[in-house]
Amino acid sequence: MSPLVSVIIPTYNRQNFLKEALDSVLAQTYRPLEIIVVDDGSTDGTPWIIPRYPVKYVRGPRQGVAAARNRGILLSRGDFIAFLDSDDLWKPQKIRQQIDFFERNPEAVAVQTEEIWIRKGKRVNPRRRHRKPSGFFFDRALELCLVSPSGVMLRRKALFEIGLFDERFPVCEDYELWLRLAARYPVFLIEEPLVIKRGGHEDQLSRTPGLDWFRLKAIAKICHDPALSPPMRLLALKEARKKASVYRQGALKRGKWWKILEIERLLQKLSSAPGLPPLGSLPAVKEKS
Repeated sequence: MSPLVSVIIPTYNRQNFLKEALDSVLAQTYRPLEIIVVDDGSTDGTPWIIPRYPVKYVRGPRQGVAAARNRGILLSRGDFIAFLDSDDLWKPQKIRQQIDFFERNPEAVAVQTEEIWIRKGKRVNPRRRHRKPSGFFFDRALELCLVSPSGVMLRRKALFEIGLFDERFPVCEDYELWLRLAARYPVFLIEEPLVIKRGGHEDQLSRTPGLDWFRLKAIAKICHDPALSPPMRLLALKEARKKASVYRQGALKRGKWWKILEIERLLQKLSSAPGLPPLGSLPAVKEKS
């Protein structure tokens, strides 16, 4: 019997995008699917779209995408969990190919696919640094988010082992979770682009100010994770200092001196993680002039 895949779609005021996203899920060549739409307090016509589709629908007050995904996860029953952002689309073979991968690789816990990027209706090519790796890549995961929520599928038991999305992160919640995942497991890649990632619209979380601050908080958190070896913690601290340098420069330009104090407190807390040397013994990060 084929395993059940739970598809979790968080949404907020994206009724037009949502219809296309749901159509792309229903066009999947794989069954059985459990589709869960978590409405994070939409004020548009989203509730009137849902009755047309065979989905579980849950609606609540606006709490953010991390809480919405977690609510969907806790309602799900599948052995495998896949996420789809409501502005993205799947090609019909996406779920089938991921399940086939898991059947060929029973030790794997996470696999994602390549993506096609669309910005304001036009296809764009990702930069070289955004190319998705396959396997263990904790070092690169620290630098930037290399796992796409819309592209990844995870075994349920692994997701509950590492913990769900941290709801204290209004943004970069995926970056924080993928750090915990990459610290423990390889994340494999199907090189065929089976996700259409649409961007450029004004309500995207990636356009929210303060992303660097929450990335720093994510690194500070992972440094205290018992899954990290001392070399991994050292990599995390060095990356935190690089990100802090960039964030500090922006705060200086804007005259936000209190942000600089926040950075210093965060770095001090980060350096107290077990197995890390004092901050002063690390090579300094060169400031841009």
